[in-house]
Amino acid sequence: VQLQASGGGLVQAGGSLRLSCAASGRITSRYIMGWFRQAPGKEREFVAAISWTGGITYYLDSVKGRFTISKDNAKNTVYLQMNSLKPEDTAVYYCAADHTPPTYGASYYRRALEYDYWGQGTLVTVSS
Repeated sequence: VQLQASGGGLVQAGGSLRLSCAASGRITSRYIMGWFRQAPGKEREFVAAISWTGGITYYLDSVKGRFTISKDNAKNTVYLQMNSLKPEDTAVYYCAADHTPPTYGASYYRRALEYDYWGQGTLVTVSS
C-alpha cells in the first residue's frame, strides 16, 4: 500500500483546509486509516482515524468539533476536513494505514508504531 497526502498550505487562523490521502494497493476491511501530525521539536501525535469498514471515527480531543475525517472507498481516499484552524495546529500532517489484528485495545489506533504504511506528509501552517 502506498499513500499520497496532499492539500496542505498556509491559512489564517479561523480558516479551513481539506487534506486528502490517496491509497494505491488493496485496502481490505480490517484497515484503519489515520492522520497524525508533527510540529517542530515535538513528537508525532495522533489526530484522527477511521475504520475502512463501518466508518467508525476517532479524534484527538483538541480537534473534536473542528476536524472531520471521512473516506471514499470507491476512490481509496481518506480526507481530513479542518475548520476553525488555530496556530497550534501548525505541523506536518501524515496519513497512515494499518492492517489491524483481529482484536485490539481501545487506544490501539492512537499509536503511530502500530501503523504499517505512511504517506510523505503535507505541511499545514496556520498564521495568527
